[in-house]
Amino acid sequence: MEHLRVRRAGFAYRRRYELFLQRYKPLCPATWPHWRGVAAEGVEVLVQHLGYLPDEYKMGRTKIFIRHPRTLFATEDAFEVCKHKLGKGMKAKRNQEILFISTKIETCWRGVQARKEKERRQWAVKVIKKFIKGYMTRGEAKTTDNSEYLAFVRQNYLNRLKDNLPKTVLDKISWLTPPPVLTEASAILRQLHMRVMVTRYVRGITAQQKAQLQLKGITSVIFKDKKDSYPQSVSQPFVDTRISEQDINMKILQIIRHERIKYSVPVVKYDRNGFKPRPRQLILTQTAAYVVDEAKIKQKVQYTTLKGVSVSTLSDSIIIFHIASEDVKQKGDLVIQCDHLFEVLTKLSVVANKQSAINVVQGSISFQIQAGKEGIVDFSSGQESMVYKDKNGHLMVVSLRRLTKHIRTCGQHLYSAPV
Repeated sequence: MEHLRVRRAGFAYRRRYELFLQRYKPLCPATWPHWRGVAAEGVEVLVQHLGYLPDEYKMGRTKIFIRHPRTLFATEDAFEVCKHKLGKGMKAKRNQEILFISTKIETCWRGVQARKEKERRQWAVKVIKKFIKGYMTRGEAKTTDNSEYLAFVRQNYLNRLKDNLPKTVLDKISWLTPPPVLTEASAILRQLHMRVMVTRYVRGITAQQKAQLQLKGITSVIFKDKKDSYPQSVSQPFVDTRISEQDINMKILQIIRHERIKYSVPVVKYDRNGFKPRPRQLILTQTAAYVVDEAKIKQKVQYTTLKGVSVSTLSDSIIIFHIASEDVKQKGDLVIQCDHLFEVLTKLSVVANKQSAINVVQGSISFQIQAGKEGIVDFSSGQESMVYKDKNGHLMVVSLRRLTKHIRTCGQHLYSAPV
């Protein structure tokens, strides 16, 4: 009914002041963005700014009444145009605000980073100065100036040492050289590490390897730094025997059946008169050494009659057995050549308990041909290894000239147990 009365009065549009002002306030600078007064007054200001004629609208108590639709349409068109402009302006303003905010944030962040970098550089300068001063006073007693530098040196050395520890007990040269402040500690650590490796090595070796080590130890006591060819023999493993019982004549086995064969090896025996070389077998038993030719024992040497054994300091393989003899008819000393000299004499020293009787002699060696008659063996080095009777009647032994060097390893081919 109210709508009909408005229409009869000649008004096409009515709206509450609050809604009208809320919608069209962007069209007037005085009402945009906020109107602080009464809504009716704000509407009055707005319509005057829009150029409404007095007969085109009427102000009621709570509403505005617009007479002609064209007035409303013109207002609506103006609002649409203003809305697009307002949107662009707000977007531009928002972009400016975002740019300002992002610039502010970036500035603050760069300031924070710069202050952190400044602090880091100041800290680095202090550390470098302290380390330089510590380095300059590294040889002095521990003070506040060099304590951190010495701690760094210790830590750095221990870290490098951890990654470069010797892997075997045979490695004597790869231990890192310690700084002066850690000389004593390094020596203690080296001893402890060596003990650990030795313990692991001992636990890992077999009974056969242990026996080898014991024999090699005896060989070292007798020949180390005395005979030129000893270093080359260290890596060569000893064997139980060089001749199996199947290769020994049955008659010989029958003759010595009551004695247990400990070791046998092929040798070359030189006659006492004329020094003619003859291939023989040397058999070591519990009580005697036998020189065997096929089915015949050519000489028996009781260990009780063995006065001593002589070898030269050169790299030859001549062995001279000195035998106690007072009977003219009894054979004299025994001169043999054996390619396994160190193995033979080590086995002999163990079986006959004659370690102290083995002598390494420099120069010529005299031996007894028979009671009251002596022969001499001369030794020299040359380009070719040979043994012959010299013009002076002596047995001349020429060995290859070798460059001797100290071997630190103890036969890695032989002792392959993990360390």
